[in-house]
Amino acid sequence: MTDVDLDVSTREEGQHVVVVAIGEVDVFTAPTLDAELGRLIADGRTDLVVDLSRVDFLDSTGLSVIVKALARVRAVDGSISVVITADRVAKVFRITGLDALIPLYASVAEAVATSD
Repeated sequence: MTDVDLDVSTREEGQHVVVVAIGEVDVFTAPTLDAELGRLIADGRTDLVVDLSRVDFLDSTGLSVIVKALARVRAVDGSISVVITADRVAKVFRITGLDALIPLYASVAEAVATSD
């Protein structure tokens, strides 16, 4: 994986789909995450946990992907939560005020347990 790569995978955790992103979410890689979230929501999977615990950089494009997914799941009474461990990624959510709209967790286990 180069420094402009983003790996995205999914797995089931109870009623939730966990979307795991590894790498950087920026203007070049955000479309990969957006496509996966869009596919899941289109397939009716609307209880999502986006695991950014292995993301060390998130720019405004990446943030807009999360906001877009939030709007789409809320439109169908779904939910989205985000797992963040890097302070610099969490700071983006705090500065923009998105931490008041999207639940942030330190682990997938915590996100799944809290939102069940």
